[in-house]
Amino acid sequence: MTKLSTLILTGALITGSSAYAQMRVEVVGVGSNQIPIAIAAFAEEGVAPAQVSAIIRADLERSGMFKIIDAGSTLSESSPVDYGQWKSRGADALVVGSVQKLADGRFEVRYKLHDTIKTNQLSSMTQSAQAKYTRLSAHKIADDIYEKLTGSRGAFATRVAYVNENRGARDYRLEIADADGEAVQVAVRSNEPIISPAWSPDGSKVAYVSFEKRKPIIYVQDLVTGARKIVVNEKGSNSAPSWSPDGTRLTMALSKDGHTQVYVVGIDGSGLRRVSNSNGIDTEPQFSADGQTIYFTSDRSGGPQIYKMPTAGGNAQRVTFNGSYNISPRVSSDGKTLAWVSQRDGGYSLYAMDLASGQELRLADAATEPSFSPNGKYIMYATKGGGRTSLAVVSVDGRVKQRLTTQAGNIREPNWGPFMK
Repeated sequence: MTKLSTLILTGALITGSSAYAQMRVEVVGVGSNQIPIAIAAFAEEGVAPAQVSAIIRADLERSGMFKIIDAGSTLSESSPVDYGQWKSRGADALVVGSVQKLADGRFEVRYKLHDTIKTNQLSSMTQSAQAKYTRLSAHKIADDIYEKLTGSRGAFATRVAYVNENRGARDYRLEIADADGEAVQVAVRSNEPIISPAWSPDGSKVAYVSFEKRKPIIYVQDLVTGARKIVVNEKGSNSAPSWSPDGTRLTMALSKDGHTQVYVVGIDGSGLRRVSNSNGIDTEPQFSADGQTIYFTSDRSGGPQIYKMPTAGGNAQRVTFNGSYNISPRVSSDGKTLAWVSQRDGGYSLYAMDLASGQELRLADAATEPSFSPNGKYIMYATKGGGRTSLAVVSVDGRVKQRLTTQAGNIREPNWGPFMK
């Protein structure tokens, strides 16, 4: 380790504090067909360290899929429900619940979801959690509501990894936060750059590139124990790690043979093999959802474009044809959508493509480094504005947009984590 590299690693994540400001979320767009839903204050929720009903309300509002109706009252899951009253107030659904502090110090959170149109109960849930996981209980309830009312799994209880950098102070942090930007924790801190964080499929580890040894080296770190190991440290550049869907392999870009190409390796560093073969630069590899294909960026046609090839290697097929500069491919978890960044009209824009039809949709401008939510409904990306880099989120149909900002630092390289087991 060099004198300029002071890497902080602990047996667990370093809890966020006032020094690491929480991200602020601003919703700047909504879905076309919002579901009107009333969310009552939960009975006795003041005993918990977090207001459960407020977190649920913020989650659903942030998704852009719901029109929140202020219930104006406190209702527990055992309160009688006047369906006609709530229907007359324009609510198609009603959320009620309660919080109780248990003798062992945990908090029990109960909730029910009512359908005011069909006048019946749609769902219910009871969770017991330590104080620090109260927010997670609320996110899980929001996930349940989202799934019951939209038919798609919610992603509020997931986490995101990103790099928070202050180059002037030589301060680089790999941070982990809830999907709403709260509960920020520091996984790695260094005064040398950290780039390309990538979640393991089970959410227990993150692969990333660190320059602490004055060259890019790929590490994998356990987020529970803090233990980490070097997976790839070949001659030249080691960059852009991405996990296979089964969590047994990484694909990455290495320049060990003179020019950058795509390789695959076991997560223990064994079985390294080259899978791309061109005279150009092949980089930014990503496994497909089924693990059978690798998407990557290559300049083999004269300028950077997106290609795909079998995981075992072989002939590569070009995927993008519009625009002369297309980079950073990402594939949704259902394998249906490709997101990437294209330089057109003098700027970098985020695009999405339906892989079945080839139809493209321009989602956002001033965008780099996209990452899909695990349900495939949203894409997080880095964006520049006001001389700083922050994060933003857009739905795959382009209708719902959010901005996530902090008071300090440049936030970039987002990677949206998987569903928690």
